[in-house]
Amino acid sequence: MKTYTKSIIPIIESNYNNLTQVEKNIADFFINNGEKINFSAKTISEKLFVSEASLSRFAKKCGYRGYREFIYQYEESFVEKNEFATSNIKLVLNTYQELLNKAYKLVDESQVARISNYLSTYRVFVCGIGNSGLAAKEMAMRFMRVGVDINAITDSDLIKMNTVFQNPNCLSIGISISGEKEEIIFFLKEAHKNGAKTVLITATNKDSFKEFCDEIVLVPTRSRLDFGKLISPQFPIAIMADIFYSCYTEQDKYKKDVMHDNTLKALKGNKQENLY
Repeated sequence: MKTYTKSIIPIIESNYNNLTQVEKNIADFFINNGEKINFSAKTISEKLFVSEASLSRFAKKCGYRGYREFIYQYEESFVEKNEFATSNIKLVLNTYQELLNKAYKLVDESQVARISNYLSTYRVFVCGIGNSGLAAKEMAMRFMRVGVDINAITDSDLIKMNTVFQNPNCLSIGISISGEKEEIIFFLKEAHKNGAKTVLITATNKDSFKEFCDEIVLVPTRSRLDFGKLISPQFPIAIMADIFYSCYTEQDKYKKDVMHDNTLKALKGNKQENLY
């Protein structure tokens, strides 16, 4: 059975679009590598036909001080791949497992704590389109049950209209796995101009996001997993939403448990009334 491992692959993937073509070739090698070999700068530079300086620049763009630190982390997390799974069930479960491993690496505990505090302080708007919109609705429903003043906006025109109402009392959360959904980026930029706290949940890390996002929450991507298309595109977002929920409900836990139970009772009571 697979175990959770601190893989650095998701860090490479989240910075992939910031790399030059040569650096992307280096990234592709480390992402797809399936065997433990001599990873010295000399060996890898000869194998990939790149300079050692290119390896160093690649490592720094991934957030490391140099190639030596990068490769130390890579070797620490290196896990031999299991035998190829032949059944669909194993394919799906292995894909979920790999996404969980990636999420484990990407989670920033201090960031989770900050955002959990924001949820307690601000009026919250969470926006998404398509599958991200479904995840936004689910997130809003869960947090509403424990007392968060939260609204999900999933219509393109409504997202644009709601930029007008963002102010310093608001927390604006945008969900875009690609980081390229025009409406979501526009929403966060306008919210930032109006003084709102802004959070982007994405699988792509871009330097430009820092200009209008207070927090960039990285989630694992399915695009470079062999069997990524077999699972729900909402799953990576759901993992992060559950982590936020867990952290948030731990604050004044008894009060939030009571509130959650009361909202469920209200829902059940309404259904009973409809029977008469």
